Amino acid sequence: MYTQRIELRGHIIDSHILSKVLDTIIHCNGDFVIEELTIGRSKRDHSSALIEVRATTEEGLKNMLTMLQSMGATIVAAKEVILKPAPQDGAFPPNFYATTNLQTFIHYDGRWLEVDDMEMDCGIVLTPTEGRARCVPMDRVRMGDLVVVGPEGVKVQPLQRSRRKEAFGFMGSAVSSERPKGLFLREIADLMVALKKEGKKVLIVGGPAIIHTGAGKYLSRIIEAGYIDCLFAGNALATHDIEAALLGTSLGIDLKTGKATPAGHTHHLRAINEIRLAGGIEQAVKKGILTSGVMYSCVVNKVDYLLAGSIRDDGPLPGVITDTLIAQEEMRQRLRGVELVLMLATMLHSIATGNLLPASVRTVCVDINPAVVTKLSDRGSSQAIGLVSDVEWFLRELARRLSCRAGIGK
Repeated sequence: MYTQRIELRGHIIDSHILSKVLDTIIHCNGDFVIEELTIGRSKRDHSSALIEVRATTEEGLKNMLTMLQSMGATIVAAKEVILKPAPQDGAFPPNFYATTNLQTFIHYDGRWLEVDDMEMDCGIVLTPTEGRARCVPMDRVRMGDLVVVGPEGVKVQPLQRSRRKEAFGFMGSAVSSERPKGLFLREIADLMVALKKEGKKVLIVGGPAIIHTGAGKYLSRIIEAGYIDCLFAGNALATHDIEAALLGTSLGIDLKTGKATPAGHTHHLRAINEIRLAGGIEQAVKKGILTSGVMYSCVVNKVDYLLAGSIRDDGPLPGVITDTLIAQEEMRQRLRGVELVLMLATMLHSIATGNLLPASVRTVCVDINPAVVTKLSDRGSSQAIGLVSDVEWFLRELARRLSCRAGIGK
């Protein structure tokens, strides 16, 4: 048998970390012996476990340890990380350590270094002269960069369930349409008010259903009240928002009557063309062409926004980033310092943003389709809380609750 001792520390019992670790060992056809187990007796006390992990092959043990590390296990008597130079631009060495979105440390020069810019599905590059380790996407690595390979000398800090009794628990939240929605909305509103007072950033990731359902006016109110610092969206949300502002329709449907308008299928194209003629969204606002809507509110209130395009886009609008890698990098820059992300009625942009977020960022995903929230979690954003709800109701109620606290208006 090939063996290795691992250690777990923290709220490993009520966060189900210990049980998940043991289940993983068994699932991998391994075996274990719990050598020590100390259980915290109060909410502030941490628990700890010392476990000997066993496997029938060296490769099996190595693969098992990689999985256990992603759950927060630390290899006892950790060796220094193994570093190898990147063989070429845009490629890691074979057997590179693939990151999670959890807080990560590497053991180098006798001490643990925290890895900066944490996100999933990247590599770890060490700069010895700076004593700095950072998360680097594959396309950003350069030949000769020192890259961590293998699991040795890597420690991951897992998310742990809050010991406080609170309705708005971000960790370990199952997806359900039976949540007490009003209670969660109150928690979200309270958090947004607190973050605003502290000068911390809130990001909205929005889909075009916000406009289709008539919820754009509520999002505008929240933006105008100063609760949103940044908006991520695609060409569609901005296009249909501008269509609604200029022509009163979204996808050709009159937002007041709910009826299709003559030649309404061309309205989004006419909206795009109008903005192109003006020179861009900001120019259309300055010229008095665009006088309402979500994009108008962003421009007037100096809320940063990023529009990332897709292969199916019409136009697109000026300012839409059509290069995927450039859009990713712009998103990374804007995500620095974000404390809360509200993902509203968009699967692709939600998953894309989730892939770039460290797990410590509080994340709420609102969609009428529970599969959207499930997919987000399945792709690694386990910190996301899912609220199965119509986005119009969510934004209307959120605006109302925030207005009670800060005077957004009716």
